[in-house]
This record gives sequence, C-alpha cells and structure tokens, in this order.
Amino acid sequence: MISVENVQQAAKMIKGKVIRTPLVYSSSLSRMFEGEIYLKLENLQKTGSFKIRGATYTILTHKDEIGHDGVVAASAGNHAQGVALAARQALIPATIVMPEWASITKQEATRGYGGEVVIEGQSLKECIKKAEEMALQGKTFIHPFDDPDIIVGQGTMALEILEDLKEIDMILVPIGGGGIISGIASTVKSIRPRVKVIGVQSAACPSAYESYRSGKITSVDSYQSIADGISVKQVGDLNFDIIKKCVDDVVLVEEDQIAAAILLLLERKKILAEGAGAVPLAALLNGSVTVPRGSRVVLLISGGNVDSSLLGRILSQGLLKNARIMRIRVRLTDAPGSLAQLLALISGLKANVLHIYHDRSARDLPIYVTRVDLELETRGPAHVEKIARKLNIAGYEMELR
Repeated sequence: MISVENVQQAAKMIKGKVIRTPLVYSSSLSRMFEGEIYLKLENLQKTGSFKIRGATYTILTHKDEIGHDGVVAASAGNHAQGVALAARQALIPATIVMPEWASITKQEATRGYGGEVVIEGQSLKECIKKAEEMALQGKTFIHPFDDPDIIVGQGTMALEILEDLKEIDMILVPIGGGGIISGIASTVKSIRPRVKVIGVQSAACPSAYESYRSGKITSVDSYQSIADGISVKQVGDLNFDIIKKCVDDVVLVEEDQIAAAILLLLERKKILAEGAGAVPLAALLNGSVTVPRGSRVVLLISGGNVDSSLLGRILSQGLLKNARIMRIRVRLTDAPGSLAQLLALISGLKANVLHIYHDRSARDLPIYVTRVDLELETRGPAHVEKIARKLNIAGYEMELR
C-alpha cells in the first residue's frame, strides 16, 4: 500500500509545478444517468495529461541521485511528455524511448518539452527494455507505472477530488499498466474506504481486466485502439498488488463506445478527451457500470492528447453510428431539374447536405440514369427514418450507405 502521508508530501512538493485541475459538475450527464456526475479534468493538466504528476514527484525526490546523463523513460506519448517537461523544469536532461508507431504529433510534443527522442521497438515492453539498457550506462530510469514514486505522484489527484467533493460514492478511473488507479485507489481507500473505485479498460487490450478476474498477472495480446494510452499488455507487479486490495471492479469498453464518449464530451461539455480519458464515460454508456439513482460519481478524464487526424475520424464515425450523419445513394433520371427536385425535398426535411457526388459515367448505369451520393447531417435515428420514408414515398430508388 501507498501511505496517505507520502501522497500528502508529494502534493506539497509538486504544488506550483503542476496544475490543480478542476472538478466540474455535468448537469447533462447527471440527467442522462440519473445521478450526480462530476468530471476531474486532467486533460487541462500541463502536457495535457496526469502523467506530469508522477514524473515531477519522482524527479524531485531523486534529484540529488540523478547523474549528468539525466533520466530515461519509455512511453508512446503522455509519460514521455510528462518526463520531458518535469526534467526540463528540474534542469535535468531527459531521453525518451518511443515505439515506432508513436504518433508524430506526440514525438514532436516530447521534443518540444526538451526531451531527446529515441525511436525503437514495436511495443511498450520493447521500449522499456531499451530504456533499461540505457539506464545501465548512467541514466536514471523512470518507469511509466510500476514504481512507488510514480504511484504516489498520481495519488495526488485523489487528494484533490476528496477535498473538492466531500461526499462521493464512486470514482471511475482508466486502467492500463495500473499507475493511475493504484495511486488513486490506495489514497481513496485510506481516507474514505466506502468510496468505490472502478477501473475501465479497452477491450482491445484487456490485461488489467483479465488479471483482476483471474487473480494473477496475465499478459494479453492487444489490438489497435483509440485508447492507446492504456494499451498495456501486462499490468505492473506493484500496481497489481494494490489493485487486488483496493479496486472494487474492472470493466471493459469497446472501441465504438469510446468514440461515442469522446463525441459526447466534446458536444455536451466542450471537453476534448483522448481515448483513454473517455473510457470512464464509455463504461456508463455501455452499462458495464450502473449509477445508483442520486449517487455521486466522479469520472477521471485522464488526458486530452489526441491527434487531429484521429479526432476527425473519431468524430466522423461517431456521428455516423449515432445516426447524426446519413449517407445515401440515389438514382435519378438524367434530365434538367432532377437533382434540384431531390435537393429541394431534402431541404424541406431539414437535413443539411455535407457532401454530394454526381456521377453520370458509372459503367453499371443506363445512359439516361445518373447516380448521386449524398452525405447529410441529421438530428438522429428518427430523422434518418423520416428522410428514408419520404424519399421512398416520392419514388426515389435509394440505398443507405
């Protein structure tokens, strides 16, 4: 277990060096789930993630022991940026080993915070191995999650939550390697043992889930996930010891549910969360966690570092799956006014045309027939159904795409 005294000391050490992030009430989510839903916004933290907390505390604690070669860490993004900035603030060199698939955006952000980036390995495990080899040459290795100082630093979030909200029933926390949840759970259970702490993980990499269910550390295969920040194939040893004692449950969410949560946070709360940061809300959306009526629930939005290109795809797919976008293909007689009549009908149904492609030369079309592909912005499933029905009544040969 991590002592509350250590976490309180960590909070004093990192004060002024990290942001005390807000805990905000969401009226819209509260109505949706019939409880009181609060969001702990670590996406507003320095470097856009909670990782700066553990990195800052670890470096400050061991500053006198760190040599001229500085520190080395392994990460696909958030831990990399946290260590780089914490090291720069402490005037210490930092080297970060990142996997070959790490996004260019996160690589450049890490360099921007002063870190020297080394690209090597196809997994976080391979990156950690490389970082450990570099540590043998004089650098101080900072593990992303399986380290007592990292855990203590992450536990400072729990102190802030408990100070800001005196009565809490449940806290939902993203879980990957286990650094964030072990820090929060050990702190919360020491101060308010009745508060439930539930971990949420992507089904694409269910290492913590399988370990929790089996009672022993289990390594799993993983698939590409938009929650890359928690795509860790094996939970940490120290972390799992704490998880077994302090975490009440671990649940899974699917990729489309994570995307829906990102979209919902952006639309309803104007909050940009990365995939890992959105999984607590995804667990409410898919029903794997039920909110008892009137209970107070905190969702930990752990970070907001999402690539612009990925965000665009997430939003597009999310709108499509939620029937906020309708894609149709319509065959028209190739005569003056045919397209105008179709668009007039769609306009009358209050759908907004986002994209249109008019094709006269497709090989499978008769000479006097043209094909139109339309992407429409709609209000939801009922609106989509109404548009399809009206087009069919009007005699249009249509297929949903």
